[in-house]
Amino acid sequence: MFLAIKNQCDTLSKQFGLIPEERKKQLEIVSKYIRSKKEENKTVNLVYICTHNSRRSIFGQIWAAVAASFYGVSFVNTFSGGTMETAFHPNAIGALRSAGFEITAEMENSNPHFNVAFSENQSLECFSKVFDSPSNPSNNFAAILTCSHAEENCPFISGADLRIGLTYDDPKDFDGTALQTQKYVERSNQIALESMYLFYKISN
Repeated sequence: MFLAIKNQCDTLSKQFGLIPEERKKQLEIVSKYIRSKKEENKTVNLVYICTHNSRRSIFGQIWAAVAASFYGVSFVNTFSGGTMETAFHPNAIGALRSAGFEITAEMENSNPHFNVAFSENQSLECFSKVFDSPSNPSNNFAAILTCSHAEENCPFISGADLRIGLTYDDPKDFDGTALQTQKYVERSNQIALESMYLFYKISN
């Protein structure tokens, strides 16, 4: 794992007290689901979903993969999707680069595909897509709703074993303001912290 990302994970692993107890209960529902799959010797698929699949859901996909790697949980695959297709937002990419990820464009168009690496041999292909895209699992997955709009407008997700709302404030609200960079980093860090807690609960 790249040193900057590992150092951030080390720091976050000592900050679980910052997570509200009600939030921990929600995260523990997901960790219980993951443990149950482990007991059945099954691969776990986590699909993070928000409206545009451009910011929060991709943060979730990436940080869950990092946290799983940090805690040695090898049977988890992470994905993301939206209720519509847009593009992986440059401000979200900037926040991840500042955390130490190496991000390169693989396909240049209105919805570019990016390789997001967090170690020399660990990376994810990230791009905006609808949640039921062929790129995502069609069954045997947990659907994690990261925005209130998706939570309200996707009451049923076909094929999901578990559907749960873990919503986050949208950093998009600060686009074009003096707080833009700060708020994207804050949201990335919040999702990173909760992802670390989730996989800590599985490893302990």
